[in-house]
Amino acid sequence: MVIQMLPETCPRPFLKWAGGKSRLIQQYLPYFPKFYQTYYEPFLGGGAVFFHLQPTTAVLTDINAELITTYRCVRDQVEDLISLLQEHKSRHNRDYYYSVRSHPGVNDLEKAARLIYLNKTCYNGLYRVNSQGKFNVPLGSYKNPNICPADLLRITSKALSSCEIKQADFMNVVNYAKSSDDFVFCDPPYHPISNTSYFTGYNGNSFGEKDQTRLRDVCAELANRGVKVMVCNSDCEFIREIYQEINFNIYAIAASRSINSNTKKRGIISELLITSY
Repeated sequence: MVIQMLPETCPRPFLKWAGGKSRLIQQYLPYFPKFYQTYYEPFLGGGAVFFHLQPTTAVLTDINAELITTYRCVRDQVEDLISLLQEHKSRHNRDYYYSVRSHPGVNDLEKAARLIYLNKTCYNGLYRVNSQGKFNVPLGSYKNPNICPADLLRITSKALSSCEIKQADFMNVVNYAKSSDDFVFCDPPYHPISNTSYFTGYNGNSFGEKDQTRLRDVCAELANRGVKVMVCNSDCEFIREIYQEINFNIYAIAASRSINSNTKKRGIISELLITSY
């Protein structure tokens, strides 16, 4: 039996995340597998698809250590996390923002509260680090940022309560997903559609053609085991070609691009949704 939850009680992303899938889920619905037991997401990010699907069993991973620390604190120490966020909220101003940005925190709770605070107050909710791995996004121009979404954090804490959450490279998923009972959703850094569209600030490293091909090979290995695999990426010749080589299904999805310094380049673009089934 499926229980319909009221909107205000539904878990949803507690972080703003570049490339988040909240706006695309309605288009994804026809393509999600109808039956699976364990859900895997090796590029967790904002977790929009996980929060929408609400799988009973899930393994959530990401290479971003700060992000994983934050998810674990939401799962395991949500009330302590809320207390720290309330303090950030009460002290928030321009000078305080840059003071917090320059100090990474001394324990996991402080690091998690810092990431959420910066995410809610920085420009466009963008996660970007410099070559030294230091967060370097300037303060945004929000009048009343929702620094401490306490109710949402409690709801998402419950949703994460039975999940395995780990820092790991995406290739780690091949050690876990083994059969047709498994569903793997991959939302990697998108391949650039132009020479100037690389985004390399996620973890301080670029995700180039070799990485996209490694991911394709992982998806092929999983599919050969019967695992249900779904991948999203930019609509470009390179991505189409590498997944056509392994006979995956490719669908075009209309997506809204909202993060771009040039407002003329924001708007509706085509992205790809790729499945093994």
